[in-house]
Amino acid sequence: MMEKETIVISLGGSIVVPEGPDYSFIIKFKKLIEKNLKKGKRFFIIVGGGKICRVYQESLTKIIDANKEDLDWMGIYVTRTNAELLRLALKEYTPSEIVTDSSVVSDLSNSVVVGAGWKPGCSTDTDAVLIAEELKAKKIINLSNTDYIYDSDPKVNPKAKKIEHITWEKYRSIITDKWTPGMNLPFDPVASKRADELGIEVISISGRDLDSLDNCLNNKKFKGTTIK
Repeated sequence: MMEKETIVISLGGSIVVPEGPDYSFIIKFKKLIEKNLKKGKRFFIIVGGGKICRVYQESLTKIIDANKEDLDWMGIYVTRTNAELLRLALKEYTPSEIVTDSSVVSDLSNSVVVGAGWKPGCSTDTDAVLIAEELKAKKIINLSNTDYIYDSDPKVNPKAKKIEHITWEKYRSIITDKWTPGMNLPFDPVASKRADELGIEVISISGRDLDSLDNCLNNKKFKGTTIK
């Protein structure tokens, strides 16, 4: 029997829960996953915290003098809530619990595994890299709220240029190299450093553009940025 192709997806929390849970997106995303399961693919999906994560972290700082570890743990539990929403939506294909430890993923045989934040010091992007490392996967699809990675913030600079292909060296030179809880980058610095060391390719696509995601999954032309 041919071994199933394993796809690692880092799914931004702001896609799943922009202001509140986006059930319409989850329904469409589930249909896409089901379509590709029939083609022999297998998915590990790591869900982030997104905007709601930063709302909780900001609230915590108004209550106590929260340190970085406090803020990280606050964010981690938000990612777990977001991930549980997706896991239950896909429960006929997933284990009974979300995964929060990358060292156990190779023991799981389900068609879809949903994971979330693990420990302080990094984002779920890093968890996705650790899972890819454990599975010896050489590619991660990063679904965020932007269609491409840009040379500057397009919300601030209307002349920001989209990037379709970029090296890890160049990408890492345009982002900070230090992790801050709640930071909002296409792919976090800790994850980027490890992906670079391992030679893992990261493809960044808008989570709202499910046609591009489907095309990427099936080796067709897509809108997005490839880092390698």
